[in-house]
Amino acid sequence: MNENIAGLFHPSKKPFRFTILIFVSLLTYGSYFAYDGLSAIAPILIKSFEISRAAYGATKTIYSVAAILCLLIGGILIDRIGTRKASLLFSSFIVLGAFIMAISRNIWMLYVGMFFFGAGSETLIIAQSSIISRWFKGKELAFAFGIALTVSRLGSLFSYNTEALIADYFGHYSFALWAGLIFCVLSLLSNIVYCLMDRRGEKILGLEEKEVEEKIVFSDLKKFNASFWYVTLLCFTFYGAIFPFQHLAADFFHSKWGIPLEIGASGGFFHQVFLNILHMFSTAPGIVGIIVFASMVFAPLAGSLVDKIGKRATLMIFGSLLMIPAHLLMGITYINPVVMMVVLGAAFVLVPAAMWPSIPLIIPKQKVGTAFGLMTMLQNIGLGFFPWINGKLRDITGDYTASQIMFAGLGVLGLIFAILLKRADARNDNILENP
Repeated sequence: MNENIAGLFHPSKKPFRFTILIFVSLLTYGSYFAYDGLSAIAPILIKSFEISRAAYGATKTIYSVAAILCLLIGGILIDRIGTRKASLLFSSFIVLGAFIMAISRNIWMLYVGMFFFGAGSETLIIAQSSIISRWFKGKELAFAFGIALTVSRLGSLFSYNTEALIADYFGHYSFALWAGLIFCVLSLLSNIVYCLMDRRGEKILGLEEKEVEEKIVFSDLKKFNASFWYVTLLCFTFYGAIFPFQHLAADFFHSKWGIPLEIGASGGFFHQVFLNILHMFSTAPGIVGIIVFASMVFAPLAGSLVDKIGKRATLMIFGSLLMIPAHLLMGITYINPVVMMVVLGAAFVLVPAAMWPSIPLIIPKQKVGTAFGLMTMLQNIGLGFFPWINGKLRDITGDYTASQIMFAGLGVLGLIFAILLKRADARNDNILENP
């Protein structure tokens, strides 16, 4: 019996491979939870630290600066020291950053924590992709990537619906930040388990270290065509109108519509957690999580649809178009934000499902890594710049109307880039529009 079990759990068998997938998927759960936890408790931290919205928006700026610096060297570092050592290093940075955030008593400590946190988070995602490719290439690769992304977004969804409750239930914002640290430590422990399993599998199967694809080779840039640059500019504007908006959206919904930060139920802690998740669309952070929830549920279906029908440029046009009224109506009307967040969720499903798979179709295979690396770097520039601008506009005007007009303007720019992309693709035999 024991021999049969051992044989079933041999590194060459599916149970071993999918057990590794469980732990590899958990690598980023903690970082997603802690990162989005700051958005969930934004009103609490702004009040506790007695800071402006711009100062709070700068937390994501600090994160993105660290991410950009490390993205330039992260792929090279993974190739030099190996995926296992690199992933443990990145996980350790995340834990250190989360610890500094948890003990923060002013915005400057929070900035320091976010810098270390950002240095580890984005590079760990690259390492995670390399690990999944190492074990699943030629097998269940797309499925494995989908599982890892779903687990990560579960961290975000859980964070949006529990962090404000944790802060309120235990009477201090630091408890919410400590919860983020706990999940980051659990992700580090999952990383250690993966490393032990990977070492065993490598020894038995003779696996070779897979070179990281997502790194920038600057000499490749001059060879990219117009379609690539339109996709990259769309990436910059699209994500710039989603994640920076989310960072202060709970504060926006709480201050404009008076939507509570948590459900306000009585009973034990876990009972309240259950009710918060059950009524997620009744709280300000929960409504912010609609975008994440939509991508979790519908992104795999959208990916399959894109593979089947093509129409990638058309879907990017449609998704960009959805963002414009969604942001504008939240800014200038009192329509329930749930409706517009569902529209944003639809955009967040359609555009990424069409955008990221377009790169291998318009870029030579040997330059795809540079293309993805550059897109991610430019994406992080937007993710660092627009949260601060969002907060600054709120401080100057006293409400979020100007911010929402800015985000709608990014939607307009994205729409223009998507239309230009469709025209460029028509001159290139409609590669993106074909199935």
